[in-house]
Amino acid sequence: MKVNAAMHRGVEWCAPDTPIMEIARLFREKDIGAIPIGENDRLVGMLTDRDIVCRGLAEGRDVASMTAGDVMTRDIIYCWEDDDIEDAVHLMEEHRVRRVPVLNSDKRMTGMLSMGDISHAANPELCREFLGAVAAHH
Repeated sequence: MKVNAAMHRGVEWCAPDTPIMEIARLFREKDIGAIPIGENDRLVGMLTDRDIVCRGLAEGRDVASMTAGDVMTRDIIYCWEDDDIEDAVHLMEEHRVRRVPVLNSDKRMTGMLSMGDISHAANPELCREFLGAVAAHH
């Protein structure tokens, strides 16, 4: 199975100058914990609720003045929409990430692949392996 058959489409994204408070509200409203960060129609980072806590709040930053660009992860792990799901899962295991942006051949984001997507699409053995790898203590 290819990633594009398992991923979810219609992913929202924010700009690097988006205030953290706005992103936190988006996380709550959409019941999500991560959002891609884009600039000039290009993916430039990923922001998770953990990034906000560990790179922002834990370092004593003022949440009212923080933006996505201040705390986002810049080294983006991603996969291609025509990758085999097994290859994408192994990439996610290697980097211990629970979701990755999915890019097309034009390097445009077309969706996200998450643990939930994998649990619905992959075989049970691959799902167990993946869960064990990303849930393990880092």
